[in-house]
Amino acid sequence: MRARLVPALILALLALVVTAPEARAQVLGGFDFSRAEVSVTGLQVPWGLAFLPDGSALVAERNTGRIMQVRPGQTPTAVATINGVSASGESGLLGIAVSPTFAQDNWLYAYFTSTTGDNRLVRLLLNQPQTQSVLFSGVPSNTFHDGGRIAFGPDGMLYVATGDAGNSANAQNLNSPAGKILRMSPTGAVPSDNPIAGSRVWTYGHRNVQGLTWDPQGRMYAAELGQNTWDEVNQIVAGSNYGWPTCEGTCSNSSFRNPIVTWTTAEASPSGLAWANNTLFVAALRGQRLWAVPLTSTPSLPSAEFVSTYGRLRTVAVGPDGWLWVTTSNRDGRGTPVAQDDRIVRVPPATTSGDTTPPSAPSGLAASGTTATGTTLTWTAATDNVGVAGYDVLRAPGASGGTFTLVGTSATTSFADTGLTASTTYRYQVRARDAANNISSVSNTATVTTTTGGGGTGGCSVAATVQTQWGNGYVVQPVTVTNTGTSAINGWTVTFTLPSGHTVTGSWNATLTVSGQTVTAKSAGHNGALGAGQSTTFGFQASRPNGTTQTPSGYQCTSP
Repeated sequence: MRARLVPALILALLALVVTAPEARAQVLGGFDFSRAEVSVTGLQVPWGLAFLPDGSALVAERNTGRIMQVRPGQTPTAVATINGVSASGESGLLGIAVSPTFAQDNWLYAYFTSTTGDNRLVRLLLNQPQTQSVLFSGVPSNTFHDGGRIAFGPDGMLYVATGDAGNSANAQNLNSPAGKILRMSPTGAVPSDNPIAGSRVWTYGHRNVQGLTWDPQGRMYAAELGQNTWDEVNQIVAGSNYGWPTCEGTCSNSSFRNPIVTWTTAEASPSGLAWANNTLFVAALRGQRLWAVPLTSTPSLPSAEFVSTYGRLRTVAVGPDGWLWVTTSNRDGRGTPVAQDDRIVRVPPATTSGDTTPPSAPSGLAASGTTATGTTLTWTAATDNVGVAGYDVLRAPGASGGTFTLVGTSATTSFADTGLTASTTYRYQVRARDAANNISSVSNTATVTTTTGGGGTGGCSVAATVQTQWGNGYVVQPVTVTNTGTSAINGWTVTFTLPSGHTVTGSWNATLTVSGQTVTAKSAGHNGALGAGQSTTFGFQASRPNGTTQTPSGYQCTSP
């Protein structure tokens, strides 16, 4: 077990530090807090926050049940209202999540307290928001301790954080979904590799988890509100028991997993959680500050910014623009709102002094899986003296002429563009941005002509993205399979080649078999049937020898 990072003596010393004057220029966790700016105003108790492929954000308003689309400097716009929301105390519309393959499927997920007396998860199409399908229901609810954060993990599964609903016994009861972190498929089904067969329970012994995030190595973290003594950040390990109600904070019982950091409840009451630059950022409600927890081999003391600057802080996330987004929660009945509340504050990445060197231009831009309505772009990564922060995707109409305009951003070297017109030619270019907002030259031009959308038969294409890599392994997610014909297909098979010494260690949404270095992935029961132009995804994880940087190649798709 780990010792607590912040014992009483250290907390006393830390209190002296975080009450220092806020006027100093402060770079913390790779972000320049001296250049923070209020980017969005006029929200009503924002709770969930998720980003769309075009760089805009969706915000769930707890009390109104509305989902607002926001862009920095613009007035929020309502794009959906969740049906049957009961908002009282801490309950209401809570977490939202955008499908990892939103560009293909347009799915949005929401978790809320319902008028029928439970907490539940629904799924809706953002372009048809009036139709909302319940994926999971029956989670005990209350006017407090409802948890509520939902997020897709690097494995493509949906994680749902629940509270104990005011009944602490729920947390240790494996037959109750309350006081847990749940893991389910994008359709709400129980994954076959969950730690408890037939159960969505991923971890248990939680009081009220409201923050979830992952680091690039795929390690999961959660922020949890304590009762009267200790708030926590935990590293989440499948099947583990986190001790509530027997333990609050660190304890000496080896049956329970200890937190990696704790605070007194007055200093934190943590809700949002985000990872960036080897740092966990924790949004504190009662503490009215943003904590930064360095994740180093030698434990470092947390530091705080925004101490009482913007009031109660609910959610923190790293946007596709590379900025840190923080929402306030001053109109929730416990804060002291100002005229602009509730707000979104954005913090830019710190710049290296005098850095005016742009990244190199991305290269090898190519398109694959083109259908009547979409295409998938991939390219070779740019390089930069400090680090590439992301990519801008530009599109122009026709085979020549016209103006290239921004159609989306990507943090990886792939992008799926949808909503195109059949039998139409488009040109694409990509450029890179670094942390100092230097912009590269554009890549080569990729020309795409969409299919006719009629008169053909079934067929499929495949495009794969390496999402996460570490020294001896990697995750490929999403692997997007698209029906490129105009007839429905009922099943698909993808083959690809593993480099020598690589081994598949796990997969989801497909059945994988390996023969030598050839991997065959067959559709699962729930995602084999694809209409013309429709797509689905799967993913897998693999190990490799240390020092090897190769990844699989030669992806091919066939259908019956």
